[in-house]
Amino acid sequence: MKRLILLVLAVASVGGGVATYTFNHSTKASSASTGEVEETLPAPTLVTALGRLEPETPVIKLSAPLALDGDRVEKILLQEGDAVKAGQIIAILDSRDKLQSAVERAQKQVNVAQAKLDQIKSGAKPGEIQSQKANVEKLKAEYEGNKNAYIQTIARIEAQWQGDRAAQEANIRQLAAELKNAKSEYERYQQLYSQGAVSNSLIDSKRLNVETSEQKLTEARAILERTNTTASKQLAEARVELKRISNTGTKQIRAAEETLNSIAEVRTVDVNLARTELESAISVLDSAKTDLESAFIRAPMSGRILKIHTRAGEKITASGIADFAQTEKMSVVAEVYQTDIHRVKIGQKAKIMSPTLSEKLEGNVIQIGLQVNRQNVFSNQPGENLDSRVVEVKIRLTPQDSKKVAGLTNLQVQTAIEL
Repeated sequence: MKRLILLVLAVASVGGGVATYTFNHSTKASSASTGEVEETLPAPTLVTALGRLEPETPVIKLSAPLALDGDRVEKILLQEGDAVKAGQIIAILDSRDKLQSAVERAQKQVNVAQAKLDQIKSGAKPGEIQSQKANVEKLKAEYEGNKNAYIQTIARIEAQWQGDRAAQEANIRQLAAELKNAKSEYERYQQLYSQGAVSNSLIDSKRLNVETSEQKLTEARAILERTNTTASKQLAEARVELKRISNTGTKQIRAAEETLNSIAEVRTVDVNLARTELESAISVLDSAKTDLESAFIRAPMSGRILKIHTRAGEKITASGIADFAQTEKMSVVAEVYQTDIHRVKIGQKAKIMSPTLSEKLEGNVIQIGLQVNRQNVFSNQPGENLDSRVVEVKIRLTPQDSKKVAGLTNLQVQTAIEL
């Protein structure tokens, strides 16, 4: 038996040695035949990246001037997707009528100043002095009447405010007393309830009385605060208007008195003064016309309305009135991984694809970004790295392809840049 075992082990040992020799020999032969040449991967021919379509010129957010920020839109004259010419009116603001009135008032002041200049140049005529005196008295009467009217308005607002405030404060005190009584009664009934002397419904009724009194007191305090806020605002507005009337009336009276003093004599200094006043009135008129023009939101250049953010009757928000851009020249902003950006060069050709597009678009690299940022365009595939670092590369589409996607701003696309 032992001899049989030793014989089996010897055969196995010989077989293993032969196998080992054959393997080593074939390995050496293979190495000798290949000369141990390392395998190299082929150089990449494309750099692929996700991107988005956008006009080559930046999208402009049309809004109101700073002085009219927060105004309401009266009319929107165009729709999304409409082509617009440079200077074409897109929207009209609600302040147009008010600014138009300011232009008309300024025009009247110009007319008055022109008439005054003509009058001084022609010299005094019979009855002119008396007429000017009457004008001064008229301006004084109007000034006093307007001033007294607003003084009375301020007094009325203050008196009404004082009365409303006193009445509401009295109401608050009464409600506070009622609340105190309700709490005392509730506490008393709680003791009776704990002794089993009153029912659940009665103690619930007393608790409801406390809650009702608290609510009434809170509402009364809110009404008082609202009354104070409203009256304070009305007083402030009335005082501002009174100050404006005082300033305007004083200036008008002073100008009329100066005219009265100089109307009898034609002097060069008087002519120059009247001419200066006319120029000043014209300047005010020009300023009013400029303000009126700002109520008309115009296209700064030819382009297309991409998105309307504010409709007629709505206030202008931070989003502006509409997004506007020149879509005749479209480009792609491709987000190229930072590890591939060294392969991208200006002028390289690129292919642009998207399931939305029926065919591939073509373009050329025209700009390579100077910053590394986080990726903003994603494929939404499982396991995708959402924290990749990319560099934006701008690709200009061919003119014929730009026309095909003029209405697809911000469309997500796939780009392949040829190396």
